[in-house]
Amino acid sequence: MLSLRSVSAAYGSSQVLFDIALDIGAGEVVTLLGRNGMGKTTTIRTIMGLMRPLSGHITFKGEDIDGLPADRVARMGIGLVPEGRQIFTALSVRENLVATAANRLGRENPWTLTRIFALFPRLDERQDQNGATLSGGEQQMLAIGRALMTNPDLLILDEATEGLAPVIRAEIWRCLETLKQAGQSILIVDKNIHVLERLADRHVVIEKGCTIWSGTSADLAADRAEVHRHVAF
Repeated sequence: MLSLRSVSAAYGSSQVLFDIALDIGAGEVVTLLGRNGMGKTTTIRTIMGLMRPLSGHITFKGEDIDGLPADRVARMGIGLVPEGRQIFTALSVRENLVATAANRLGRENPWTLTRIFALFPRLDERQDQNGATLSGGEQQMLAIGRALMTNPDLLILDEATEGLAPVIRAEIWRCLETLKQAGQSILIVDKNIHVLERLADRHVVIEKGCTIWSGTSADLAADRAEVHRHVAF
């Protein structure tokens, strides 16, 4: 579904990505791992068209998307839950969810308010509250719900549970497990490697803007010492 080959990118004259390789198949859950500052968010920004790659190729569903503007990438079927959530704080929960809602791919059972509220009952209880009044965990649920309302083929989460209380993290992981069982393709950036080991099909580790390791959860367990050198467990 998504393929990155030899992707490099820079902020002005400061190059951050040098050689990123990444693949996600239909229905797969893949993690992007690495210590802070190694290029995970920049990789996501480059996928989403928020940055133009210096070189390399990015394809989505067989089409080249490297260099396309962000709105085109989103319309092709990639939903983003950005780092920091970036919800519309002046809008209500309901308004946040309907603001970007679309079924451009013509799904037979699209995401609706009813389905989102069933997935996250807390949002149902707070649907008339402004986003600014929500807790950090509720804002993350809202950011996930907003991305799902675009009915994406691929869902990308940058720092899926960063800074959240354990009970809220558990709810987010439950949600992602439900999405996986439904066949949703997902790319996750997070530090909770022990949960990701159980949830994800494959893992990609990057360091200093380069892909340095990739493998299945079984490979990760077998090669834990090597991966530990590059990822904070």
